[in-house]
Amino acid sequence: MPLDTQIARFLADTAGAAAPGSLAEMRAAAESGLLQLQGEAEASGGVRDFAITANDGHEIVIRAYLPQDAATEPLPAMLYAHGGGWCLGSLALYDRPCQALANATGRLILSVDYRLAPEHPFPRPLEDFYQALCAVVERADELGIIAGRIAVGGDSAGGNLAAAVALLARDRAGPPIEHQLLLYPALSGAMNTASYDDYAQGYFLTREVMAFCWATYLGKEGNTRALYAEPLHAITLGRLPPATILSCEYDPLRDEAEQYAQRLREDGVAVRCERLPGMVHACIHMLGLTPAARLLFDKAV
Repeated sequence: MPLDTQIARFLADTAGAAAPGSLAEMRAAAESGLLQLQGEAEASGGVRDFAITANDGHEIVIRAYLPQDAATEPLPAMLYAHGGGWCLGSLALYDRPCQALANATGRLILSVDYRLAPEHPFPRPLEDFYQALCAVVERADELGIIAGRIAVGGDSAGGNLAAAVALLARDRAGPPIEHQLLLYPALSGAMNTASYDDYAQGYFLTREVMAFCWATYLGKEGNTRALYAEPLHAITLGRLPPATILSCEYDPLRDEAEQYAQRLREDGVAVRCERLPGMVHACIHMLGLTPAARLLFDKAV
C-alpha cells in the first residue's frame, strides 16, 4: 500500500534538516526527536527499576512495566532490548512504547539498560542482555513472573539482540525462552537486499546510518562476521523458541527480517511473520504521528 499519509508528510517536512554531527548530537537528537512522535503515555499498572550485576561488576538497570489491568501475580514477562543501532536509545526514551507493549500483551515488560557502543562494542551489549535474562529467570518468583513464560523482544538493534540472545541461550543450554518478538530487526551487516536498494534514502532510516551503526557495534571486529552479531548468518536456527517477526513495508531492513522468518521455518521453528503496511522503521515511536502505528502493538499480541 502507499506510504502512510502522516508519515509521508512528516518525512517531507523534515527532508532538509541537517544531520547531527557527533555521536553525542545523534544521541540527543534521537531522544528528543523520537519522543515528540510518541504521543501521550498510556495508563500504567506500575513502573519500577531494579538492578542486576554483570560478570564484570557493572550494575545493569532493568525497568519493569506492569500492564494497566494487571490484577494478580504472577504474570508472563518479556525481556526487552530497545532499538537505536546499538549506540543510541535509553530506558527513558522507551517508557511509553514499553508501557504500550505491556498493555497490549498483558505481560510484564522488562526493559534492559544494556551498555552502548562504541564505548562498549560487541559482544558487551549482547552479554548484558543475556546476563539480564539469566538473572530474571533466577528471580522469577521474586519478580512475580510465571516460571517458564519469559519471552525476549526488541526493535531494530534491540531485535538483533533478542534474536542473538535466543541463539546464545540455545548454545549455552539455557535459560529457556518462551517466545521471541522481533520488531523490524537488524540481522545482517551485508546491507545488500532489495529493500536496502529501494529505501536507502528518504524513508526515515538510511543505508548510511545503518553502515555507521554496524561499524560502531562491531568495533575492532570491523567487517569480519562475528559469531552472534548477525543472526541471519547463523549456521543453523534449529531448536530456537517460536518467533513473531514484524517488518515494515518501507524499511531498508524489511527483507532481512522476512528472510530470517523463512530460515526459521526451514529449520523447523514456528514463526509468524507479518509486514506492517505503509510503515517505516522505528514506527514503535509513531503513535503520536499516525494512528496506523497502533497496528504494531496489535500484531505483537
